[in-house]
Amino acid sequence: MDRLRSRAISLLENVENSTASLDLTSKLSKMSEIEKQLANPEIWNNPSKAQKITRKLADLKKTTQPWCTLKIQIKDILEMMELGDDLADEFEEQISAFESEHAELKKQLLFTGEYDNHGATIRITAGVGGTDAQDFAEMLERMYLRWVDKNGYKTETVERSIGEDAGVKTTVFDVEGLLAYGKLKSEHGVHRLVRISPFNSGGSRETSFAQVEILPSINTPDEVKIDDKDLKIDVYRSGGHGGQSVNTTDSAVRITHVPTGVVVAIQNERSQTQNRETAMRILRGKLAQLQLDQHAENLSELQAGKSAEWGAQIRNYVLNPYKLVKDVRTKHEEKDVDKVLGGDINGFIESYLESLV
Repeated sequence: MDRLRSRAISLLENVENSTASLDLTSKLSKMSEIEKQLANPEIWNNPSKAQKITRKLADLKKTTQPWCTLKIQIKDILEMMELGDDLADEFEEQISAFESEHAELKKQLLFTGEYDNHGATIRITAGVGGTDAQDFAEMLERMYLRWVDKNGYKTETVERSIGEDAGVKTTVFDVEGLLAYGKLKSEHGVHRLVRISPFNSGGSRETSFAQVEILPSINTPDEVKIDDKDLKIDVYRSGGHGGQSVNTTDSAVRITHVPTGVVVAIQNERSQTQNRETAMRILRGKLAQLQLDQHAENLSELQAGKSAEWGAQIRNYVLNPYKLVKDVRTKHEEKDVDKVLGGDINGFIESYLESLV
């Protein structure tokens, strides 16, 4: 029993150290503040704001409650051990389960980036390879959407431009949920596909590329302060697939950050005001990502043309002559390509996060 008691005490100490690294006390205090805000009936006069605050509270609970529960359970079992040795086998089984749970919870400590707790915007652009590349872009879109479903996140389409024959030219969608950006940031870069082309009657092996941009979703202007004089804003009429008009007003918005040359254009069927707000949110995310890429302290240090460019390849998906998905940065690989393309990418995410430690 002394050995089991020592394991439980050691585990409790490790959990205490982990919660200190997680800043659990601060998070619990923040939860209390939010609960007080939500208790005020006036906050529901603005349903959109109230819903965002409610989601933030839910995310904090998802982070904190498992740790609080684990601490209580370990303390309870320590008290029960004082009652006698009759349940030694049961105690050992429970302590082993608690140790496994702690190992799983510790993965949260990998998320230390500035924007890791934000939502994410995913932008996928077909590259070299014509219809094959557009089909590959749609395959990646489906892969991420399935990952989203499997992990309990929510998505909203921002824009989607389909290809003439198949696939998508560009697709942009938001992902909301706990640590969405922190988990998905590993996917930022160029993806490469090798396969027998389904669009080539000769059955030749083709190589296609798609660029995946993972941007932190930054809704608050204060987080990334952009000087208005650095912006060039154009409005124009939206165009649909094949060039037909989908809107009779100048609702499309193109915003250029002049110092860096970063451009964001939104031309869906929403109002000009909504498109402008969406474009600014994505621009803030692009500039924040650019800061991370360039290790810049502030926006004034950013260099034009130094974003994630074509050629910054991060992963290969090989369907022929063998089957393998391999990350070129971490060397993590999976042989079940269909499983990966079906949204099972947590192995790649975790190996990338561990490589940053």
